[in-house]
Amino acid sequence: MKAHPKPLPPLHSDAEAEQFVDAADLSEYDLSGFKPMRFEIEPKAASLNMRLPGSLLVAVKAKAKARGIPYTRYVRMLLEADVAEGPSKPPGPHQ
Repeated sequence: MKAHPKPLPPLHSDAEAEQFVDAADLSEYDLSGFKPMRFEIEPKAASLNMRLPGSLLVAVKAKAKARGIPYTRYVRMLLEADVAEGPSKPPGPHQ
């Protein structure tokens, strides 16, 4: 019978985390609470300045907060997801 997984020890720095991962058998630990994480590697050399209705900005910030990320990252994720979908129809006359 397999023993219950161990909880992860507290890790207070990147160095401690690296040392732990190098030495530990991670199959012995409870990793069920982990969530996938997306790393942003590409440098951000361009900027965008937009004017929005205040209510839209409040809603965007609330959605980002619910996801636990900064609202600028949330907006960037929305843009990246839309662009990744590929070409779409051009907007109609009232859009």
